Amino acid sequence: MVPVSAITRENLDTLLEMILLVAEIEELSANPDRQAKGTVIEANLDKSRGPVATLLVQNGTLHVGDILVAGSTFGKVRAMIDDRGKRVDAATPSFAVEVLGLSDVPAAGDEFEVFSDSGEARALAESRAEQQRQTRLRRGVSLTTLSAQAQEGELKELNLVLKADVQGSLEAILAALQQLPQNQVQIRVLLAAPGEVTQTDVDLAAASNAVIVGFSTTLASGARQAADQAGVDVREYNIIYKLLEDIQGAMEGLLEPELVEEALGTTEVRAVFPVGRGAVAGCYVQSGKVVRNSKVRVRRGGQVIYEGNLDSLKRMKDDAKEVNAGFECGIGIDKFNDWVEGDIIESFKMVTKRRTLTPA
Repeated sequence: MVPVSAITRENLDTLLEMILLVAEIEELSANPDRQAKGTVIEANLDKSRGPVATLLVQNGTLHVGDILVAGSTFGKVRAMIDDRGKRVDAATPSFAVEVLGLSDVPAAGDEFEVFSDSGEARALAESRAEQQRQTRLRRGVSLTTLSAQAQEGELKELNLVLKADVQGSLEAILAALQQLPQNQVQIRVLLAAPGEVTQTDVDLAAASNAVIVGFSTTLASGARQAADQAGVDVREYNIIYKLLEDIQGAMEGLLEPELVEEALGTTEVRAVFPVGRGAVAGCYVQSGKVVRNSKVRVRRGGQVIYEGNLDSLKRMKDDAKEVNAGFECGIGIDKFNDWVEGDIIESFKMVTKRRTLTPA
């Protein structure tokens, strides 16, 4: 362990010495005279320069003009820029350089390797890209059909194609998505890559019924038209919390709505009037209101003795649709006549309520 501070530059020399010591003890070495290989540190799509990847050379030497494959991306090194912003012609082991000339934006963490034969390099990149496309083709949903499919019980997952300006943004969004409760609805990210939204992304989303989410990025030429024709939902964001709100809303849209009880009011029975073979309760509305054809619950001494529907409601001698607090009324229930003075009638209705995500 070497305690260091970049601000005060404390122990930076000691850190470098320790790195060299560990490399010597572990016999860690690289051959600068071979073709380069290493790892993609970061990548993004620059509006003026095109795909730009930051590569860490771990073995060999990378030269301008080399043909390389990074993950499923193929390209020829057109220019290299070091950490000081200067153009360089070669990058030896342990050097990190920005590389221009790739056909697409690779993913951070992808390994790259230089090839002598451009045909071999292109074939390998295309083969990897095809394998990735095949693994991404899964069944999913779009935001416009979430509720309908959820009601039919067809799915409880939300498929996403995520594109962002840089890999760092992707990692932040993916980490934030993992914080959303997924015990009821699962998020499946079919593709997460930096760069603009392309027609290939639209094809993937259309094949898997996924939603395309773009963060601080743009749509390539023809992508918007292709999305409209395929009926693919493309959402664009510049604020991460707004993106998360919409994703959570889409997940909640997958949940079946639940029936909840909504209280209307309470009424006290103050007199009982026999009517034919039944009886009508003379009542006083204590709070809220009582509504004809609403559901009621009759309590006596704190115990529920009947629950059903309010069939008849009168104010004076006239039928009433509802009676508010502070007024007297007559209540009749076809299936219940055993009224006793002092009974409490709770009136309520059942309403559908959108469910929300709950933590596991």
